[in-house]
Amino acid sequence: MFKNTLDNKRYYTLNYFYKTKFNQKVFKVPLDAHLNCPNKINGQGCIYCSNNSTANITDTNLSLEEQFLNNIKVLEKKWPNSLYIPYFQSGTNTNAPLSILKPLFEKFLNYPKVVGIAIATRPDTISEDVLNYLSELNNKTFLTIELGLQSSNDKTLEFIKRGHNTECFIKTVKKLKERNIFTVAHIINGLPYETEEDMLNTTKLLNKLNIDGIKIHMLYISKNTELARIYQTKPFHILTKDEYIDIVIKELESLNENIVIERITGDPVKEELITPIWLLKKFCVLNDIDKEMVKRNTYQGMNVDNS
Repeated sequence: MFKNTLDNKRYYTLNYFYKTKFNQKVFKVPLDAHLNCPNKINGQGCIYCSNNSTANITDTNLSLEEQFLNNIKVLEKKWPNSLYIPYFQSGTNTNAPLSILKPLFEKFLNYPKVVGIAIATRPDTISEDVLNYLSELNNKTFLTIELGLQSSNDKTLEFIKRGHNTECFIKTVKKLKERNIFTVAHIINGLPYETEEDMLNTTKLLNKLNIDGIKIHMLYISKNTELARIYQTKPFHILTKDEYIDIVIKELESLNENIVIERITGDPVKEELITPIWLLKKFCVLNDIDKEMVKRNTYQGMNVDNS
C-alpha cells in the first residue's frame, strides 16, 4: 500500500492529507461568490467553458453563508465530527478589489469547525496587493490557492483561448510558494491535438515547481460551447477510457510522491454532455485506475524524472 493513503490507493489522497493534518475528516464546501472570469469579459472565455462550474453547489442564488450552511447540514448527518473548508469554486475568486474580497473570505474565519479557506482562481488575476493579502490570510488559517494551468504547451493554451501562457503560471506559482501558500494546479488530459508527451510534460513542469497538489481532469465536450462547434465541424480524437486511465497512471508515476492528488477525473453535467459518455460513470473510472495500478504494481512517484 502507498504510504500516503488511508484508502488502499497507490497515490497521495486528499483524504489522507487532511486526516494527517487535522486529525479529523475534512470536507471542502463548494461556494459561488458570483465573481466574474476576466477571460469571459475580455472575450469568449476558454473554448470548453460551459459557464457551469456550480454542479456541486446547492443553490447559487443563496447567500454564501446559506450555501455553506445548507451543505454542511447534509454532511453532518453522516459525518457529525467533520471539519470544513469553504471552497470558493465558481468563477475567478481573486478578480475583484480587496474591499470586496476580504469580507467574502474573512466572514468564515470564525465559523465553528472551519479550518481553512480554498480559493480557485487564474494565474493572471493575482496582483501584488492580492498576493500580500493572501499571505496575511495564510497566517490566519490554512489557505489553499487553486490555479488553472490545463497544459504547459503554449500552443495548446492559445488554441483553447486560455488567456495566459505557461510563463504567467510559473511566475504566479513561485510567488505563492515564496509565501508558503499551499498551491494546487488544475490540468486537463485529452486537449485537442495534444500528445501523451505533451500531457506528461505538464506534470513534469509541476514537479519542478514543487506544486503542493494537483487536480487532473478529462476533457469533455459540453453543449453550446465553442469546443462543441469545433468538434462538430472538424472532429478530433477524444481519449477512450482505457487511454485516459493509461495516461493518468503514467502521470501519477511521474509525479513526486509528496504532491497531493486532489482529483483524477471530472464531473460533467449529464444534461450538457456531448462526449465522452464514459465519464459519467465516475466511480467506475476511479476503480479502474486503482485496479490497473495494482495490476501494473505501480504507484505515485515510481518514475519521477528530475532531469
